[in-house]
Amino acid sequence: MPDKKPNIIQTVKTYSNQLLGFIRQRVGSQEDAEDILQDVWYQLSMVPEVEAIEQVGSWLYRVAKNRIIDKYRKQKPDSLSDHTFEDEDGDFQFKDILLADDGTPETVYMREMFWEQLTFALEELPENQRNVFIWNELKDQTFQEIADRTGENIKTLISRKRYAVQHLRQRLETTYNEFVNY
Repeated sequence: MPDKKPNIIQTVKTYSNQLLGFIRQRVGSQEDAEDILQDVWYQLSMVPEVEAIEQVGSWLYRVAKNRIIDKYRKQKPDSLSDHTFEDEDGDFQFKDILLADDGTPETVYMREMFWEQLTFALEELPENQRNVFIWNELKDQTFQEIADRTGENIKTLISRKRYAVQHLRQRLETTYNEFVNY
């Protein structure tokens, strides 16, 4: 047991900077990178016999890579309603304007233009991505409800929706900017 502590301390000294750089290139912020690095060191400290690890460097990088993947899997799925814009009254949800029924010619025009563009963009998506997006965003069905009906894994459905949202954001960026700058 006394040999374990110096070995871990030496390992931390040897690999800290390189490992932090490796993680930092793959995550969004320095704080996230430091958190993941701390998880890697914690994982190493939980190994009963560190000396039994043949390739410590490879083991550390594999753990770091797995922690990075875990971080991205835990992120909340994207949603179009995450977009907001601000007018003279304050913040409004993008979705609220699209579903507004105030009857002004401007609102009617913007809503029709958006729904037309959304329809075109949705048609460009693969059917499975399109369906998940429509069911979850437009019909307010939970991923669990969709999974129960389709027999698909929830993570698969979340991934499909994420790809759909990414495509729609890119495709509808001009339309969105016209709404914001209107």
